[in-house]
Amino acid sequence: MTIEAVLSLALFAFASSITPGPNNLMLLASGANFGFLKSIPHMAGVAIGFGILMISVGLGLGALLTAVPVLHLALKFAGAAYLLYLAFRIATSGSMADREKPRRAMTFLEASAFQWVNPKAWTMALTAIVVYTPADALGATLAIAVLTFLALNFPCIALWTSFGTVLKRFLGTSARLRVFNISMGLLLVASVVPMVLD
Repeated sequence: MTIEAVLSLALFAFASSITPGPNNLMLLASGANFGFLKSIPHMAGVAIGFGILMISVGLGLGALLTAVPVLHLALKFAGAAYLLYLAFRIATSGSMADREKPRRAMTFLEASAFQWVNPKAWTMALTAIVVYTPADALGATLAIAVLTFLALNFPCIALWTSFGTVLKRFLGTSARLRVFNISMGLLLVASVVPMVLD
């Protein structure tokens, strides 16, 4: 892979990692509700889970989904259903003062598993493999692509979580936090609409 190709891949990795999507919206909400430290397993799960997804797509899973469209359709609707569940979970989160409901940040395993039903993650992985990894040198370029994404993805998602942590100061009242959580839930629902209509 040439230096120009790596730079182009890095620009794609940065642009796709920093822009709003299900992962970033959930990490923003996690930072606001639980703080940065308690959101670290969630962030690590996103980064590592996406890396594993990328490797799987590069090793042939993407071709399988293209060859068997019903699998792609099933994945699409499973992803939409799970995103709606997560949107509901975020929107109905209790306030910081609410001790009746057990509240916790998403775990490493939950965040890793979510990448498999996250439509933006699939789009990013498929694009990175198809556009930036030539088939004749897949092993080396796949490793470079995954490492490039890991190097750029984690700081981007950490930034979104940090934004949430900063917002936490302004969401000190139960009413403000409730409005924020409902807004994040609605934005997550809005991110499902283009996927279902596509």
